Amino acid sequence: MAWKRNPAPKSVYRRQLSARLKELREAADLTMAEAAQDIEINPGTLSRIESGERGTTPVVVKAMLDRYDVKDTAVREDVLDLVRADQAQKQKWWRKYSAVINTTQYGGYLELEASATSMRSYEPQLIPGLLQTADYAGKVISAMRMDLDAKQIDALVTVRMNRQAPLGGDNAPKLWAVIDEAAIRRMSGSPAVLRGQLQRLLEVEPRTNITLQLLPFDAGFHPGLYGSFMLMGFPEPNPDVVWVENLTNSVCFEGAEDVGRYTEVFDHLRATALGPPETRSRIKSMLKEL
Repeated sequence: MAWKRNPAPKSVYRRQLSARLKELREAADLTMAEAAQDIEINPGTLSRIESGERGTTPVVVKAMLDRYDVKDTAVREDVLDLVRADQAQKQKWWRKYSAVINTTQYGGYLELEASATSMRSYEPQLIPGLLQTADYAGKVISAMRMDLDAKQIDALVTVRMNRQAPLGGDNAPKLWAVIDEAAIRRMSGSPAVLRGQLQRLLEVEPRTNITLQLLPFDAGFHPGLYGSFMLMGFPEPNPDVVWVENLTNSVCFEGAEDVGRYTEVFDHLRATALGPPETRSRIKSMLKEL
């Protein structure tokens, strides 16, 4: 899968850290060259730290804070906490699946998803990965990735199931999913898988952090016909991003104009879709049909 823009998304902590360090340097009225010389690091290294292209260490950041004359203990600890959090996020739970992740170019998305506080998903053909059962995920992955063997497929199913854990934990991110009716009707040839998947949707939907809406066939044409996308939100001051994936490209958009257009489309889709209570009733009706 080819990549376009941001092949290795920065952690949400590094985004905050880089902006904070630049702000403190400018408040000290130092140019980047002056600061780099005094701290005794390469100007290019300092530039990459401030842009978030590379991480850093508490030792280097303490030297920066000393040079920027930051004496407030609370401020210093907040900045150092960001350094530690960025380093901790390098220990990703999916690292043991690196062989299959690298094969599918999946890591960039997982990095963003793991630090998101809110997610807005539109899926016209599939149940969102965060709501899939293992049986459903196995059928979807094996159908879509004919280049993978059974072991790789099983590994990706495990990764997909592990991704769902934060939705039921403390400080769970919010998920708002709009699913086209076609995603459910497409499973009619596998009644056992369909039954399990519909029951799964009914189980997760009552959670306060999950909002589920079904976009019925009779909604007609709509702006989501371009395809699926995921909008992800992060703590301030980090901007929202939108992730779009297709057969050959995965694209992460950060620009305000791009994110704004996808946000507008999502708002239209959720206004057009069945409300959560009606969605629940429709899913129950589909179960009865089975």
